[in-house]
This record gives sequence, structure tokens and C-alpha cells, in this order.
Amino acid sequence: MRKLFLLTLLLFTVTFAFAQKKAKGVQVAKVQTSDIRWWGYKVVKSEATTHTGFVKLKSGRFFFEDKVLTGGDFILDMRSLSNTDLTGEDQLKLTNHLKSFDFFDVKKHPVAKFEITKILPSKNLDYGYLVYGNLTLKGVRKTISFPANIRTNDKFIEFESAKFSINRRDFKAFYKSSIKDYLIKDQVDIQIKMTAN
Repeated sequence: MRKLFLLTLLLFTVTFAFAQKKAKGVQVAKVQTSDIRWWGYKVVKSEATTHTGFVKLKSGRFFFEDKVLTGGDFILDMRSLSNTDLTGEDQLKLTNHLKSFDFFDVKKHPVAKFEITKILPSKNLDYGYLVYGNLTLKGVRKTISFPANIRTNDKFIEFESAKFSINRRDFKAFYKSSIKDYLIKDQVDIQIKMTAN
């Protein structure tokens, strides 16, 4: 009799929790396509001293409550970090250097994570929202924010950020003891584009 009571209680608890979640209208949309670009600069900022490339998204989700976008979490594959403005040996050399201990140390930190914590309307004429979230890179977590355009309907989500900056030193991405580091700007620019069903 006691076992039957416990089983009934367990079923009731699970059903109640599911009903609560459903009542709140919580939905998850998985990212289907992504394009995450980066730009890095030498101290003399010009096209000739600018490098650019991409990093791939390993997985990503947007969260909705009653059809309103409220958050998301995204895993970046830092091992996919690549340079696109160079070719051949120069491209390979820069890509491997960025993945090394001097910068993003992808062997020790193979993924980075971004969690959206808040989305607010913006008065920016080009980007209608301001997105806040926590970026974890090389084991360091920092709160960042950036403007973005977000379009949603019952079938898809389109998410596009403005080009925004992070400080690589905040995430310990720098030469550990070299004058060479002073020839590189601390600013790294990023732009994110994603779609989800």
C-alpha cells in the first residue's frame, strides 16, 4: 500500500511540474544556422593590419515564455577558430597562434559559452534591442551587452548583432611576457548572426 502511495505521489509531482512548465509557455528553439565573425587589430589600425575570421557554434538554444524571447545559451567551438584574410602558410601560422597558450589556449579551453540574461528594447535606429549576457571564455566569465536585431514569428527566429567589442585582456588572451603584445589592440570585434526554427 505504501509503495502504491509513493508511486502515485511521484506521478502527481511529475505531472504537476510538467503542467506548470506548459502553463508558463516555456519553449526552446534550437539554432539551425550561425555565422560568428571576429576582427583583431594591430596598434596602427588599418586594413593592412586587420585580421578577421570566424568561430563555429557547437550548439545553441533560444528560450521563450508565452512566445516572448527571454533568453538563450550558446556553446562556441574554440577549436574551430580560424583566420580568413590570409592564405597558405601565413593563414595556418596565425590560426595556430590564436589557438595557442599565448591567446585562446583551445587545448585547455575547447569551448566558450554565452548566456543571454536579459533583452530590452533599444532606441537605436539600426538595432531594435539591447542584449545582455554572460560570456565565459578561457574560464573567465564577464557580463557583456550589445545591440541586436531580432525577428520572430511562429516559424523562425532571426538574430543579428551589431559589431561589438570585447577586451581580450579581460579574458587573459594575451602574450604572457612579450613586448609583441603591445603591438596588438586589446579590442576584439565580434558579430553574430543566427537563425532558429
